[in-house]
Parts: sequence; structure tokens; C-alpha cells
Amino acid sequence: MRLTQEQLEQYRDNGFLLLDSLLDENEVDRLRTAFQRDCNTPGPHRIIEDGGEEVRAVYSSHQRQAEYARLMRDPRILVPAQQLLTDDVYVYQFKINAKPAFGGDKWAWHQDFLAWQISDNLPAPVQVNVGVFLDDVTEFNGPVIFLPGSHRDGLVHEGRKEERKSSQHLDPDDISLSPEQLADLVDRHGMVSPKGPAGSVVLFSSEIVHGSAPNMSPFARRLLIATYNEVSNLPSWPGEARPDYVVCRDSAPLAPLDGTFLDDLEEATV
Repeated sequence: MRLTQEQLEQYRDNGFLLLDSLLDENEVDRLRTAFQRDCNTPGPHRIIEDGGEEVRAVYSSHQRQAEYARLMRDPRILVPAQQLLTDDVYVYQFKINAKPAFGGDKWAWHQDFLAWQISDNLPAPVQVNVGVFLDDVTEFNGPVIFLPGSHRDGLVHEGRKEERKSSQHLDPDDISLSPEQLADLVDRHGMVSPKGPAGSVVLFSSEIVHGSAPNMSPFARRLLIATYNEVSNLPSWPGEARPDYVVCRDSAPLAPLDGTFLDDLEEATV
């Protein structure tokens, strides 16, 4: 799986690229099962919705579930990330954002790189996010909305709010854009929300402005987001480092599998 020159140019122009139906139904079913297994595993890797019991996000499932460990090396996922960065990439962060039916909360307008610069002293925005749709994504169940081309503006917001939404991680609400900033950016760039069947993949820049609305529909929207970073661009912490379920420590360059992530899965270990 290699991106065409046209696809590479679309990504660089827009800051995101949708790959429709990259994974098949059986592969998505296996990933959903592994996600539910991880949701039922107690630990700080689970982020709970404010004032509720629903899981808002799960971090670093690839450290516990073989399906996700191998997915990070599946050539359909890893090779496009290498094309957009370099051959020497590793998984910097892995999370699954879960928007359950009738109540999945919003994610505020933000740029990912600002969070990583603040929290992990990450030197440069040389990351690519790979979003895997674990459910059909429609206009009804809170799709991610991008401002195409906004990644070319660099960081448009600085700093973090004093009042923090979560003690477990840096929440987008902590670094959200002001209404004035957003209105100006939308006026210049417009808004797009990539949609598609489960198994579709969206690649997006760590600097593109994005957010999503609450899920008021009867349809769940679970989105896996794996962030690949260049191995020459490691984080550093002047004080206490964030836990390794939020920021992965294994920065050895990844090599693609010979087949898909389900091939030889039964023999795989994490």
C-alpha cells in the first residue's frame, strides 16, 4: 500500500487524506472486539466521560492487544505514514476515542501539536495521525471536522488554560481556540468532515485545526487515532514525564509486516 503522487499532494495541500474502506468487515470486527476487551480492562488508560461511566477514550491498546500491536505495522497503515514522514517512525501516541450513541461528548477545536509541545516538549510537528473508523462515520454521529489547509498556518493558538478539564491527560478543551480565532480560520479555509464506512482511514496533520460535535444519534462512533512520529524528534521532559500509556517510550523504528495484521495473529504476542 503506497500513496500515489496525487494523494501525497492532496495531503500536503489539505492537511488530511481519506482512504475509503481500507480494512474489510472481518478486520473491523476483530478490532472492535479487541477494543471492548481493552475497555473492560481496569486501569488509568481508560478516560471516563465527565460525570458519567461511559468510556471517552482508551490509550495504548497496542501495548495490551495483539490486534492493535500488529495493526501499527500493517503495510496499509505504516507505509503511508512512512511516505509522509521518513522510514524511521514509531508510535508516539495511540488512542481510541469513543463516542457512544446518545451522548458521546464533543472534542473542542484544537491543534494536536500544541498539546504535545506543551506536555512533552516535542521539538517539531513531524507527526502524522492515522485515524481508523471502527464504525460507519456519518453526518449524524459526531464526525471529526477539519479546516482544510489550516496546517499551513502553523500554531494559531498559544498556551493552556489554567483550569484543566482532565487530570489524566491534556484535553482539547485545555487548548481550545477562541470563537474569534475559529471564525477567522473558517472564513479562510472552510470546513470539511470526512465520512465513510467502518474500515476507512483518514490521515491528518498534527497541525490541522479540528474538532467534533457531540453524538446525538443512536449510532456509536469509535475512532482509533495512532500518531507516528519521526525517531529523530523525541520528546523530553524538564520535570515529570507523562505516563507511558499516554506517550509511548519505545522509539525503535517500525518495519512493515509481510502481510496484514490478522495474518499469523494467533502466534503474536504483545
